[in-house]
Amino acid sequence: MRKQAEVREDNRVTILSEYGRQRLLGYAESFRDLADLFEEEAADGSGRDKSDSESLTGCREDAYSRQNYLWQRRLNENRELMADHLKEMAHIMARMAKETYTCRPTGARRYRQMSRLLKDSGILLRNFFELEHEDGHTEIGLTMRTIPGRYLKRGEPDRIFSEDVADYISAAMNVRLHAAKSTPVYLTSEWNTYYFLEEPRFQFLTGAAKAVKETEKVSGDNHSFYEGIDGRLTVLMSDGMGSGEKACRDSARVIELTERFLEAGFGKETAIQMINGALAVSGQEENMSTLDVCDLNLYTGECEFIKVGAACTYIKRGRLVDRLSTQNFPLGVFGRLEPEVMYRTLQSGDYVIMLSDGVLDALSQGIGEEILPEILGRMEYDNPREMANQLLAYCLKQSKGCIRDDMTVLVTGVWNHHSDYHITDA
Repeated sequence: MRKQAEVREDNRVTILSEYGRQRLLGYAESFRDLADLFEEEAADGSGRDKSDSESLTGCREDAYSRQNYLWQRRLNENRELMADHLKEMAHIMARMAKETYTCRPTGARRYRQMSRLLKDSGILLRNFFELEHEDGHTEIGLTMRTIPGRYLKRGEPDRIFSEDVADYISAAMNVRLHAAKSTPVYLTSEWNTYYFLEEPRFQFLTGAAKAVKETEKVSGDNHSFYEGIDGRLTVLMSDGMGSGEKACRDSARVIELTERFLEAGFGKETAIQMINGALAVSGQEENMSTLDVCDLNLYTGECEFIKVGAACTYIKRGRLVDRLSTQNFPLGVFGRLEPEVMYRTLQSGDYVIMLSDGVLDALSQGIGEEILPEILGRMEYDNPREMANQLLAYCLKQSKGCIRDDMTVLVTGVWNHHSDYHITDA
């Protein structure tokens, strides 16, 4: 549950109290100091590495010197990784401490109108405020409680659901609202603050199809469709190195960690860097996994794609197909990585198709990957699940039923929330 917002003179709202903000900024400064300390130690270690290297050149037979050099080099890399992680933590804390929203003043007349509307439905209103997020969508906060002994309809219990309140206030606010995920399901007789978000511009439907390598029982690919509380849909897919249970565990861990970091408020690139650092420090090459991220803002249609060793992604708009590809290494290969980031703006009726390497490998046994955009452009399926199934079936046909690697197809379709576009159910 969110804490009560504080409104400043410039109509900006700070979610934290001034005391909490200063404490958080103090913690951030401490993390920066620790990061500087690790960087200084890494720099000193690099100087020692140079002399160690020169010594090693003169006596390469000395196994101890070589082992000491390699150990010192790994230690410095770990110090640099730790410094990077501490800096990211400091950045997140500072950003959270300074996070604000625009507060729209609520006039006395509008407050009275809302109060009367809710009272007619058995609800008492104490506080009413509007917040505008950076991307322009609206959030409503209502501090309210039910009137004991009141009934919405004869014979029904005295219980009012948050989604019912969203319907009441949508007409009054002239904007379609729904209860935020953090808001309780129904109102109680105790005062509480309930939050309602403007309905996103886009709705979505997802589909997935998978095939397991013929010599294994489980797939080494894992995926997730994660809908955040801020009107964002994040699609994640990871392909573990190799196949079978070990690959499945590795890719599942990458997906789980990414979701946890995103839920905690970390940025996507920050989360990826920290997961990569953890895998690189382990020093086990068999833990390498790819990561494919598609992050869609359901209010604006802006979509961010991040790839770390992942296969191509395709965006289908009618018969036109946009191919997004990168050339980089999976997670855990290097201590620091440069994930490739691409941006697109989706429109109503667009589809995003994400694939694992096994799908492209199957195509290479037949007509080849180059023909895939043409195949996708000719597809007339509306339902993403049906599109995913048909695409996987086509790839299996190209490989003559031989599944040499795990295969996963993820399809996400988006439509304007207020359009008459009909999604057929498969």
